Amino acid sequence: MAKPRKTYVCQACGSVSNRWQGQCPDCAEWNTMVEQSAPTAFSARHDLQTGGQRIALARLDAVVTLPPRISTGISEFDRALGGGLVAGSATLMGGDPGIGKSTLLLQASANMARAGHSIIYISGEEAADQVRLRAMRLGLADAPIDLASATSVRDILTTLRSMDAPVMLVIDSIQTMHSDLIEGAPGTVSQVRASAQELIRFAKESGCAVILVGHVTKDGSIAGPRVLEHMVDTVMSFEGERSHQYRILRSIKNRFGATDEIGVFAMEEAGLSEVGNPSSLFLSDRDAQMPGTSVFPALEGTRPVLVEIQALTVRLSSGATPRRAVVGWDSGRLAMVLAVLEARCGLSFSTAEVYLNVAGGYRLSDPAADMAVAAALISAISERPIGAATIVFGELALSGELRPVAHAGLRLREAAKLGFEKALVPASVTAKGKAETGGMRLTSYTRLANLVDQLLGRN
Repeated sequence: MAKPRKTYVCQACGSVSNRWQGQCPDCAEWNTMVEQSAPTAFSARHDLQTGGQRIALARLDAVVTLPPRISTGISEFDRALGGGLVAGSATLMGGDPGIGKSTLLLQASANMARAGHSIIYISGEEAADQVRLRAMRLGLADAPIDLASATSVRDILTTLRSMDAPVMLVIDSIQTMHSDLIEGAPGTVSQVRASAQELIRFAKESGCAVILVGHVTKDGSIAGPRVLEHMVDTVMSFEGERSHQYRILRSIKNRFGATDEIGVFAMEEAGLSEVGNPSSLFLSDRDAQMPGTSVFPALEGTRPVLVEIQALTVRLSSGATPRRAVVGWDSGRLAMVLAVLEARCGLSFSTAEVYLNVAGGYRLSDPAADMAVAAALISAISERPIGAATIVFGELALSGELRPVAHAGLRLREAAKLGFEKALVPASVTAKGKAETGGMRLTSYTRLANLVDQLLGRN
């Protein structure tokens, strides 16, 4: 009999190697390679063309009644999901420890249970009484939720198949689940993959919506193999800083909706509360006459969010190397904006330290923020404030030209609702009537140098 071939699997990234190594060649993590037996040719069935069961085929053009979406009772949660939970779907929710994942799911479970849906909440990290204490603190103790504390996937599925399938099943968390068919401790790559596969299979067969809570690594990505993200239907990321009040629920992958939608929450004493107007949260207590600030209408899916960009420049006389510090934006993109301001607009930042901050702990990835960052830097170095009721947006090219941005009308209308009256935009954004711009006055520029001349009062 052939000797069983053994492989070594990295517990951090899932990379497979034929020999043990101290450092994973793919993710460079140390001491993460764990031995895993692979099936041999004698143990595997060679011919898979016979011996199985016929499966039922369905026509794509058949007229069927599609399952309706299930509301969680939290509109911001439903928005991020694309309209609510889909029956039989599998959702993976990740986030930093203590960010509010369990709190959000417990609040959603309570709302759905009070609406008459059967909800099962299984915790592998807390006892049922500990979950009950948290529910009492949040004012949810009267919700008819079925609680359990278990880590065995076999026990969980045996219990679920002995009763009517619930509408929603919450597993908190998938890293604590254990399958007795696989060797290894809970949390290893093989255990996470096998446990998730069995739970997802139950969701597809029974029509129960399953939500899996996932841990994250130190760099913020969801722990476990990347194949786990491919197995589920929806991947949600719960983001935010503990020092800030707001939390953002972002959809990274969604087979049933858009991946750009976000839900905004505020952490309060009684749990998470919805923020229907995120712009008011990020623009509160703003000093409009302070130089070095600009307002940028960021776009998250179909929702514009107005945020304040703050810039500070400090001149150095000692000849030391100036520092560049960025919070909430890409540092490489800041270097590009500074280079364009120096090479194309005649402004010198080589002897000044530059600090850039996006207020409220918000993180920007929209390329349309280039012009707003440049305006804040120009205002900071010249000590000239930008207008109080002015927004700025536009993408910057290395040639100094200002490029068009997507959904300009949506950004303008949202800013007009919040009382802004003027917008500094690229020349490609043309006024198309009050219905398109919300009645805002547009000042257009073809090059960044034109914006610099106006903000500095040059002729």
